Amino acid sequence: MDFALAILSGVLLALSFPRFGHPAFAWIALVPLLITLSRRQPPLRAFYLGLTSGLLGFIGTIYWTGTVVRQFGGLAMPVALLAMLLLSAYLALFPALTALITARLVNRAGTGALLLMPAAWVTTEFARGYLFGGFPWVPLGNSQVTVLPVAQLASMFGVYGLSALVAFVNAALACAVLFRGRQRIAVVAATVVVLAGVGGWGAWRVGNGTLTREGTPLRVGLIQGNIAQEDKWNPREARRIFTTYIAMTRDAVKRGAEFVIWPESSTPFMFEEDDIGEESLRALAREVQVPILFGSDQVDRSGATLRLYNAAFLVTPTGETAAVYRKMHLVPFGEYIPGKRLLYFVSPLVERMAEFAPGASMVVLPVGEHRINTAICYEVVYPSLIREAVVDGSQLLTTITNDAWYGQSSAPYQHFALASMRAIEEGRYLARAANTGISGVVDPYGRVVRQSAIFEQAGIVETVRILTTRTIYSRIGDAIAYLSMVMTVLALVFTRRVRSAEPALRK
Repeated sequence: MDFALAILSGVLLALSFPRFGHPAFAWIALVPLLITLSRRQPPLRAFYLGLTSGLLGFIGTIYWTGTVVRQFGGLAMPVALLAMLLLSAYLALFPALTALITARLVNRAGTGALLLMPAAWVTTEFARGYLFGGFPWVPLGNSQVTVLPVAQLASMFGVYGLSALVAFVNAALACAVLFRGRQRIAVVAATVVVLAGVGGWGAWRVGNGTLTREGTPLRVGLIQGNIAQEDKWNPREARRIFTTYIAMTRDAVKRGAEFVIWPESSTPFMFEEDDIGEESLRALAREVQVPILFGSDQVDRSGATLRLYNAAFLVTPTGETAAVYRKMHLVPFGEYIPGKRLLYFVSPLVERMAEFAPGASMVVLPVGEHRINTAICYEVVYPSLIREAVVDGSQLLTTITNDAWYGQSSAPYQHFALASMRAIEEGRYLARAANTGISGVVDPYGRVVRQSAIFEQAGIVETVRILTTRTIYSRIGDAIAYLSMVMTVLALVFTRRVRSAEPALRK
């Protein structure tokens, strides 16, 4: 029965996220697991229960990684499936650790200790974003990015604050099932008050909409070329690809774009390594008289060894390179192989992949008198990285990506939702250019102003606003995560002391 409930939690977690899920499931997803943990589970059994929930939850959300490494990494289906399961199992260790901590607290302090689970959940979820380079995909709080009144909490405490809220409601509901009498009434009343307070304030914030009237308007052109992954580096397709982007850029500028953004690795050549292509792009910027931000690989020969970077270049209306940003958070098994000497069983992937070096620092890019930043592909899922850019003066968030790898899976929808959360956290407009979609503009409250469909050619021209107002989250960062760590440690220490004191009291 316990493992059946753990399985149910895993399924509900998977159903909490796009493309096939709904945010409502997140509010009850952990309740079955917590009910099992209320039964004084031995530590190892509690760990396995949490591992079961986590494993199913992550298989249901990152199942697409198997298809990616099979199709583009050249792995056989069984090996690709194994790789996906190993990644899911690793990620499941964090919910498993949460279950272990929660069980210990319940065993020592009683059922009411379930209400301490949110602190443990946020602690382990935050750790997942940092350990071994981090993989902060689908944090629990991100399930609510489209529930705008609730999602506004991220402007104060970030996505981990939302995770804490959702986890708290799950814990409170579990306690409401398990408690009787006044205790049940108290926990239900507290939950209603918290949700009413957060939702009411959030609805007021969205309705007020001050940030959509502040700042300087800027017309941004987002170019979605819709280039198939197998064509991107085909020399016979290079001319077609480049002329497509040139034509779409001209069209966007005719429609009023004052700043044009191309996707990640959009040029069918290395910008600084192809004289004809480089000069053609610079000439385009001079012709249309707007700055162009685009992705292209960069080779650095300045050191003792050659280094390859996934980079974003900003070319000014005069054709000069204003700035270059080098991607800092690389995709494991996509842009580098962690521990590749040990991974002999994925040798086709290792041999076929060119390894990139990580960039050293965030670069704020000058667009006229304004300052913007960009995140390349998956690194937009790191809240601290985007916050760093805003602290350094970024007034507009942009992100460039190539999601062609993911096909028709849930990944493009999850990726867009993760990027949208950054807009709420930082109180900034976000402009996203994706090779095959989803491209679009998100306002500072998380509302999607406009977006494209996936696998269509689209040139979006939309107005954003250059903003300087800072959110509370941009000032305090992930304080809620650090507070959760402290609370978790103190709870474990305190309950240990209480339990160790009980034999003495009996004497």
